[in-house]
Amino acid sequence: METADINGIRKRIEELRTSIRENNRRYYVENDPVISDYDFDMLMNELAVLEKAHPELVTPDSPTQKVGSDLRDRTGQDGARHEFAQYPHKYPMLSLGNTYDISEVEAFADRARKGLDTSFTFCCELKFDGTAICLTYRKGVLFRALTRGDGIVGDDVTENVRHIYNIPQKLEGSGYPDEFEIRGEIYMPYTAFDRLNEERMRDEDQPFANPRNAASGSLKLLDPDEVGRRGLECTLYHLAGGDLPFATHDEALKAAASWGLPISDKRRICHSIEEIEEYITYWDKARKALPFATDGIVIKINELPCQKELGYTAKFPRWAVAYKFKAEQALTRLLSIDYQVGRTGAVTPVANLEPVLLSGTTVKRATLHNYGQMHLLDIHIGDYVYVEKGGEIIPKITGVDTDRREPGAQMPVFPDKCPDCGTPLVKDEGEARYFCPNQDGCPTQIKGKLVHFISRKAMNVLAGDATIDQLYSLGYVRTPADLYSLTKTQLLTLDGWKDKSARRFLDSLEASRKTTSFDHVLFALGIRYVGETTAKSLARHFGNIDALMHADRDTLLSVDDIGEVVADSILDYFSKPAHLEEIRRLEQAGLKFSAEEESEPKSSALERKTIVISGNFSVSRDEIKETIQRNGGKNSSSVSGKTSFLLAGEKPGPEKLKKAASLNIPVISEEEFRKMLPQDPENTESGTSVHGTGPADQPTLF
Repeated sequence: METADINGIRKRIEELRTSIRENNRRYYVENDPVISDYDFDMLMNELAVLEKAHPELVTPDSPTQKVGSDLRDRTGQDGARHEFAQYPHKYPMLSLGNTYDISEVEAFADRARKGLDTSFTFCCELKFDGTAICLTYRKGVLFRALTRGDGIVGDDVTENVRHIYNIPQKLEGSGYPDEFEIRGEIYMPYTAFDRLNEERMRDEDQPFANPRNAASGSLKLLDPDEVGRRGLECTLYHLAGGDLPFATHDEALKAAASWGLPISDKRRICHSIEEIEEYITYWDKARKALPFATDGIVIKINELPCQKELGYTAKFPRWAVAYKFKAEQALTRLLSIDYQVGRTGAVTPVANLEPVLLSGTTVKRATLHNYGQMHLLDIHIGDYVYVEKGGEIIPKITGVDTDRREPGAQMPVFPDKCPDCGTPLVKDEGEARYFCPNQDGCPTQIKGKLVHFISRKAMNVLAGDATIDQLYSLGYVRTPADLYSLTKTQLLTLDGWKDKSARRFLDSLEASRKTTSFDHVLFALGIRYVGETTAKSLARHFGNIDALMHADRDTLLSVDDIGEVVADSILDYFSKPAHLEEIRRLEQAGLKFSAEEESEPKSSALERKTIVISGNFSVSRDEIKETIQRNGGKNSSSVSGKTSFLLAGEKPGPEKLKKAASLNIPVISEEEFRKMLPQDPENTESGTSVHGTGPADQPTLF
């Protein structure tokens, strides 16, 4: 082969690897894929074909040789810290080979027959569209839950998994091994997905594109209670181990179900390709009636000795394959584009479409997300556009049929002024969206902030959009503080309001000022980028609004979950006199702007000790901090001469270690720290070394 040819192939291989790695990161880490599963698989297939033809160009770090990883860097793109303890998988968690054609399933079966000298059957199961999980049970009790990670090491999400209602903490029945692993999928049912996205859109957060992204993002939250509220569910489908007392995969799943583990009852044992095809055809239609998302069928060799004999490639098991359903798509005409302003001032383009039937519902409107997405699609008014439903729920435009574009079709002109108040729009550096900066004068933003303020997760006032609309139109309310000055006489002038409805509303306002905690009040203020979880972190760290208002940038950045973008937004919010006046009025109305008094310490073991923590621990950093406070100690974010000791987990920050050494500050391990505390159940943990090693004699998938 000529040098020019091989150089061209080498260049294409590097292009494919770069694209695949970036899309893997978007899919597994950011939960924000920008291409479809099918398009991704086509890139992977092209790379595999080129590498097979040119084995001299294969490298150990090629995506064809490795599983996609959901492990985050210690610091994410947003500048915030994302910290979970990490543990090795006892058996590596591999991926599955994907196919979109029944002929490739036949080829899989033929390869298995050639590799085996005995008859076998197939176990066909639904492929749940969620995020992989590995559970370890010891003596019938849930011991640990790990994400897939990079297939070798996973993030420890045990505390989050304990808040998923259908995962048992303790097994039922008998006959289970003293210790075993079981793999499966954590997913978000459509009803929970709809509810979450409605909340996110009300809060001007980007909605999740599909239930898979929502499940994966929810599992990595730092607040286990919030994970529990997300409505996640789990289905388990594979027992891992070298000496399982079962003859078949199906028999193992039946045993697991008898122990109270969530196992799907929709699998089927098939004896031929014809039966497999019948199963696929049935579920390609019937899946649309399921309450959760599925994206295909998994076909496994049922007999466990056959699985062992067939073994694995570097990335896939040879005894299983996934048949992927194609996304349902419709082609329709783009009639016009509306530009909507939200409570944070973000301007979102929304496409008006000729009505089209898609996944059983009529679609008339679809989001275009932002200016960048419109530009990427090169969309024109009158174009015929492809519409899909992300997870078969949210309509989105995925492409344009440019061959059908009419001559003279006009590109849409994104407004340069706010569609509501006429203020010139701005675009922050690095942002894909345009914003109206008139936060305190744009009617749509004002009403949006009022609706956010009274929402259930904020002040939980018994009212909605229609009430806010009337109160604003009548001039009764312009800021949240105005709500607490409303009179019954004013409320009775609202359309349809009687004595009872006015009284209920006023009672609800009264309850909100007495019972709403500081973190919820902080969330209700509507500071850009400060969501519910971030508000909790800020409330926990600062304790009161005065400390938060006077915090400088470095202090804000020392708080868990706070990156540069969030810190700058907080500083900007508190720099405006109108916001400070609003907080003063809300304080006068009786809202809580300081955290509740801490309960009495459990002990005085850490009294007068100022402790800095760094690294990964067997439990979350928040739990470590709470343990310090419960035992009389004080948390600090930076090492100084006042620091009593540095509590170092796995991979502590090198700068903190260096500073501690220069000041002769003791550095102690988590084990040493535990020994300093009274040995009661609340201060005793069973965690082991974060990066200990375990046997890897037999890999297993999922």
